[in-house]
Amino acid sequence: MLPHLPILIGIAGGTGSGKTTVSKAILDKVGAERIAIIQHDAYYRNLADLPPALRDSVNFDHPDSLDTGLMIQHLEQLRSGQTIQLPVYDFTINARSGKTIPIGPQPVVIVEGILIFAEPALRAIFDMKIFVDTDADIRFIRRLERDVAERGRAPQSVIRQYLSTVRPMHLDFVEPSKRYADIIIPEGGLNTVAIEMVVARIEALLRK
Repeated sequence: MLPHLPILIGIAGGTGSGKTTVSKAILDKVGAERIAIIQHDAYYRNLADLPPALRDSVNFDHPDSLDTGLMIQHLEQLRSGQTIQLPVYDFTINARSGKTIPIGPQPVVIVEGILIFAEPALRAIFDMKIFVDTDADIRFIRRLERDVAERGRAPQSVIRQYLSTVRPMHLDFVEPSKRYADIIIPEGGLNTVAIEMVVARIEALLRK
């Protein structure tokens, strides 16, 4: 029983697992006017003071690379009815852009991120925890296509990062965090039965 709004929903899973697809499926069914979506990726620490070569060497798949404390502060502000200023991270230069996006409180706030269940303090905030479970080869292909098309990365650079940090950190932090999930969704947004169950649960919580 939830005496408060917004309802905070965490959607975790490995890189390229389909977290955003699941979020959009929920958004379409519950209604965009009732949902705010926040990505953990927006809270990468600002590396603007580091030389570009050092920025590229940062392990972006380790929990320490993210300012989770700021995210928790923002979620608490949303829960208390305040508007937050969401950081905008520029992945082409590995630094915050200096711009922010105002996000106002909504009845439902969805938080996406690969590491959101690996952080106990963040994990404790969520009213519902969903883990999107997708085969590693599919996830890698999606990651490769995204980083080349959207982030201007060279394929070899993406492969090198995947082998050196993405895969090891997934095994160390992401995969073990699956045990904290309330719901595990195989096949991501393609799993219509699971999506319908999640939406029904959200609607029930909103009615309360």
